Formats: sequence, structure tokens, C-alpha cells
Amino acid sequence: MLPRIRVDAFKATRGFSTTACAKGHTSNIGRQPIIIPPTVSLTPTSSNVTVEGPLGVTSVPLKPFVRFSYPQANILSVAVEDPTLREQRSMWGLTRTLINNAIVGMTEGFTVPVHLVGVGYRAAIELDPRGATESMSGQRLHMRLGYSHSIYVPIPSWIKVEMPSPTKIILSCTDKHQLGLFAAQVRRWRPPEPYKGKGVFVGDERVRIKSVKKK
Repeated sequence: MLPRIRVDAFKATRGFSTTACAKGHTSNIGRQPIIIPPTVSLTPTSSNVTVEGPLGVTSVPLKPFVRFSYPQANILSVAVEDPTLREQRSMWGLTRTLINNAIVGMTEGFTVPVHLVGVGYRAAIELDPRGATESMSGQRLHMRLGYSHSIYVPIPSWIKVEMPSPTKIILSCTDKHQLGLFAAQVRRWRPPEPYKGKGVFVGDERVRIKSVKKK
């Protein structure tokens, strides 16, 4: 007969700790250095850092505990005052990502393709009858997505839209966040469905086609 094992003794010998993930108190993303291209200039202040490049100027908000250093002339290192605090560790990686995205946006910009998949699905760029405003470019997307009516999406002034074909839309912007918001706004009119594979696909988005069981 096998000997019985005491449960309390087993619990006492387990080497499990909820603080194991915080060992080292560092951020794998935040500690990565940022390479500054020669065409970009950074101007940090107590509340934000201004990024100026060939495509424009933008700013990234900063928390008071964020610190900068320059190991080399073209390299920026981001740190925080107390990495043992969860809030500062999370903002450490986020701030580094936002600054790097701002540098890429001001030098190269961001681009994402949108594909219209479905019989009769197509889109075109046309003038908006409401005209141009402070936040709108005066153009809109006219989409046919299988409904009995057309879908019209006004194009913001900070979004550049190109149409190499009636079923492919190329969206460009210097702000990655704003680009993602507009792409999601277009996608929500016909999200991809998993039965026939139809819908508005953003980037390299894919869906797994489900098999329908017939009785």
C-alpha cells in the first residue's frame, strides 16, 4: 500500500511565487534603445517630447517619472525612477513604443491595406457633398458591401487613401493610432465572417472557414 502524502506538507514545499514575473523589475520593451535618424529631432519637456521629422511634427505625453539618457549621439534610452512599481514598469514600455512609433511616423509613415472580399463588393473615392472641414478632407469612401444601400465613410484630413483596384484600399497616415482607428471604422461595416469568408479584411487578417454540418 502506498504511503499517504500530507497535503499541507506538499503546499509548504511548492516553489511558487506570484512575484516571480516581477523578478529583475525591468521592461523588456522599455529597455531597448531607440535609434534616432539624422533627419529627426527630439525636444523633451517635463510633460511631453516633441518629435520633428520630414513628414511633420508630433508630440508624445510623458509621465513625471520617465527619464531619458543618450548613450550615444543618435541613441535614446528610456527609463523610469522606480521600476519596482507596476505602473512605472507598464508606462516604461508604453512610452518607449509611443516614441518609436512617432519617429517612424515622422520619417516613413504607416500604411495598411484593406481588402473587400465578396461578390459585388467594391469601393471608390468621391467628393463629399458636405465639403472640406477642419478635420475632414472633403472626400469619402463609397462602398458596396452586399447591403441594399451604399456605405459612405468620410475621410479625415490626416488619412491618405489610395485605390489601386476597386476591391483594395491603401490607407496611410503618420499616426499609427489614428490609422488603426480609421481602418477599424471601415471594417465594422462588414467584419469578416467565418462561413463564406466574406467581409472587409484589414492588413493580413485571416479567418478560418467553418464547415456547416448538414442534417
